[in-house]
Amino acid sequence: MTRFGQWLQNFALAIGGPGLFIIAFLDSSFLSFPEINDFLIIWMVTQHKERMIFYATMATLGSIAGCLALYVVGRKGGAALLRKRFKQSRIDRAAELMRRHGMLSLLVPALLPPPAPFKIFVLMGGVSQVPLKTFVTAIAIGRGVRYFGEGILAVLWGDQALDYLRENGRNLAIFLALAVLAGGIVYALRKGRHA
Repeated sequence: MTRFGQWLQNFALAIGGPGLFIIAFLDSSFLSFPEINDFLIIWMVTQHKERMIFYATMATLGSIAGCLALYVVGRKGGAALLRKRFKQSRIDRAAELMRRHGMLSLLVPALLPPPAPFKIFVLMGGVSQVPLKTFVTAIAIGRGVRYFGEGILAVLWGDQALDYLRENGRNLAIFLALAVLAGGIVYALRKGRHA
């Protein structure tokens, strides 16, 4: 971890919930701090279990705010930024997913842990002009499930939740993403039948 990342982590620990908001905002917008939020939520909740809802809410809101910043950049000319930061093949795949699956193409990556690509989908949401309400709903559900889930694990298992996530976090996130994807497919099929 960089010195700045370590300083930021210590800063967040010192000020609690607002620190989680700031790190989640920065991580979801223009900087990357892989897994720091996950670690901080679990550690803070193990210290103050009664604040779990507050901590998870602050991390979720910070992530939504950071994603909104990238969304705005995407709407105001993000195609050029996408081409600078990502390979064309990734951009093409993300654009196709966005066209075909809309909300799910944002929700599923929001659940997945690093190194799964997330910011490309956030930027693509702006470039593709996904409706703001759909965008915010997808990010809120995805990040909310992730951060509240980690908070619940910390309440139930304490410090062992960190070890569990390190060993099983990727599999758990993939399971959740597949469950959400399956639910979305069922919803789309039912909606198509009624139409």
